[in-house]
Amino acid sequence: MRLLIVRLSAMGDIIHAMPAVSALRRHRPDAFIGWAIEERWAPLLTSRCAQHIGMRGVPEQPLVDAVHFVNLKRWKAAPLAKQTRRAISITRSELRAQHYDVAIDLQGAIRSAVLAKMSGASKLIGEARPREYPARLWFDQKVETRAVHVIEQAHELICGFLHQQLPIVSTEFPRDPAAEQWAEDLIRGHMPFAILNPGAGWGAKCWPAERYGMVASILKKNGITSFVNVGPGEFHLGAEVAARSAGATSVVECSIPQLIALTRRAALFIGGDTGPVHLASALQIPVVAIFGPTDPRRNGPFNSPNVVLRHPESKRDHSRRPEPEQGLLTITVDEVVEASLQLLARK
Repeated sequence: MRLLIVRLSAMGDIIHAMPAVSALRRHRPDAFIGWAIEERWAPLLTSRCAQHIGMRGVPEQPLVDAVHFVNLKRWKAAPLAKQTRRAISITRSELRAQHYDVAIDLQGAIRSAVLAKMSGASKLIGEARPREYPARLWFDQKVETRAVHVIEQAHELICGFLHQQLPIVSTEFPRDPAAEQWAEDLIRGHMPFAILNPGAGWGAKCWPAERYGMVASILKKNGITSFVNVGPGEFHLGAEVAARSAGATSVVECSIPQLIALTRRAALFIGGDTGPVHLASALQIPVVAIFGPTDPRRNGPFNSPNVVLRHPESKRDHSRRPEPEQGLLTITVDEVVEASLQLLARK
């Protein structure tokens, strides 16, 4: 059987889908599994710089046989451009060349359903109630999902397709030799260490940077070095954390392979609802998760050592507001430090 997984973005959502695909891989080791993904997130599946076919099981690409790079964001920016039409045609040809029997849409969006259809797979599988309801019009098999957490929802979808219950299993991430060496060089003389991640998808999910700095300072007094991870456009956040830490932390701008390598070696990860926190949880690194407008029951740390801090009056709200949610601001530095030391003591 030749199976195509469609989960295009974003970082945390892809990581949440990976355990379901790992369970599928373990159940059907003979299957050929491809994954269509936005190119910027492809390092979560492969450390190779170009699309590779038939590489399953190697450290550089442990989960799937093929990784298909997609650039929907670029296509959307210039939908009528000749270059866009040519890129879409190439992607369609690459997908169809693999002769997929089944496409499984783990995103539940119109764009992912259209891409699944574009693959030429004879059968399309998706949720009965996808995130974007019109997407179900493309599905040949609609699977009811009742779980709360998105990891369990993806798992239900795979089990519904197979008509068989499977255990939820952990997943593997690629190993990039250069990134692994970079991480070893960075942490030399700084063990044990924590990673602080002050950024998130939008401001309402961001605990104040100055508080992260205070946490770093207190951790340092307890023998824990820390690094501040920042994504594109977030260096100002990292700089503020470092400035408020009294020299207790430093900023690192990681590529995805470097972040995977560094997180593997961490004793602790502290951050809000964002991709790097979900990466740490998937790698079984102890996580202090600071939640505000999003619901940790749906997308918080899963089956890993963690403490979730969230004010009981915080309401679920995905409005992309720039200011921190008010409930988030009630979480104190002392609470985060206490949770951190508690997890470190367990480890």
